[in-house]
Amino acid sequence: MATQKTLPTDADVHEFLDAVTPAKRRLDGLKLESIFTAVTGVEPVMWGPSMVGYGQYQFISPANPRTRGFWPKTGFSPRKAQLSLYGLKDQPEGARLLPSLGTFTEGAGCVYVRKLEDIDEAVLARLVAIAFARPDDPDPSAD
Repeated sequence: MATQKTLPTDADVHEFLDAVTPAKRRLDGLKLESIFTAVTGVEPVMWGPSMVGYGQYQFISPANPRTRGFWPKTGFSPRKAQLSLYGLKDQPEGARLLPSLGTFTEGAGCVYVRKLEDIDEAVLARLVAIAFARPDDPDPSAD
């Protein structure tokens, strides 16, 4: 079985966010941290070197049920080119609400936003709440 590469670390989230460049991306990252923390009610954790995550759940790969691991319920990464938002479209309710978010593009497991001004922060908060409400344990029927 392959070893999961992105795992929680002891790195300080605020030190990471304070070091983000360019300055606009840093400010957006700090604002995201404020939104995600307020909505989830938990402190963020660094996952790998650049993902800020909230909560976690155990996943089971649909392609290979023996492939399991842990992943943040929701989170973000203030990358140089754009903001990556995780978990927002994983639940059916979130996928239905996503078109109301504003201007974004989609990747396989995330939503990309160029700047926070391009999205509706109230919709983002609702999407974060939906993502964070995901059950902690995998569906036992998937075994």
